[in-house]
Amino acid sequence: MKIGRETTPKTAICTSNEHTIVVRGQDLCQDLIGQTSFTDYFLLLLTGKQPSDTARKVVDATLVSIAEHGFVPSVQASRMTYAAAPDALQGAVAAGILGCGPVILGASETAGKMFVRIRERMTDGTSLDDAALAEVTAMRAERKPIPGYGHPLHKSRDPRVDALFKVARDAGANLDFVATAEAVERAIPKVISKDLKLNVSAAIPAVLLGVDFPVSALRGIPILARTASLIAHLSEEAEQPSGFALSYQATENLEYTGETPDGFSA
Repeated sequence: MKIGRETTPKTAICTSNEHTIVVRGQDLCQDLIGQTSFTDYFLLLLTGKQPSDTARKVVDATLVSIAEHGFVPSVQASRMTYAAAPDALQGAVAAGILGCGPVILGASETAGKMFVRIRERMTDGTSLDDAALAEVTAMRAERKPIPGYGHPLHKSRDPRVDALFKVARDAGANLDFVATAEAVERAIPKVISKDLKLNVSAAIPAVLLGVDFPVSALRGIPILARTASLIAHLSEEAEQPSGFALSYQATENLEYTGETPDGFSA
């Protein structure tokens, strides 16, 4: 059965023969191993190009900013999975990543797409603030959350936001999307009567889009970063277990709200 027009699988990323492994046109063993950093290699894999100093610094900063944030749901899922199956590190890491969506880890992609739509609204001469206000108004009318704004702990700006913006400024990145992110922050109180401040999930696409990072890969940054953190948590879990303790605490105050048969007593 043919789906689509292509019948031959194709890739420009990697090929090999008996003696040489080629990655994006370069000899892996001669040109890359010991010659490049992982961030540079990631960007080479993603774009097919060697990154600029600006792109490297910005991407490095975003990876560091989102890798670790305590016992968040992804970490708890990973640790509890490892507690149940300590022979399957890969399964425990996967458990922590599978929930990457619009609430946890995936909001950077959603925010980035929102910023792109706002810039597109400006093509007819609309000001940045008016474009941001129109986008927030439209999203609110559709009952969509504004991704990357508000934080349960950091009621003023998430401290990682200004740190990332500083890296982007100092590195000489294009700041158009930083300005867009800040315009959304100004628009939110006018639409929803709440002063929701930028969090890291909006700051990440704001700086990445300024170094031409692909919109389609924005979710990959928190996935890649959090994978590193999960491996650290699972290494600790092996020596200092918390998985079953997390499970116990989740059920300690569990309240059953369903029906019971006659004579049943908890």
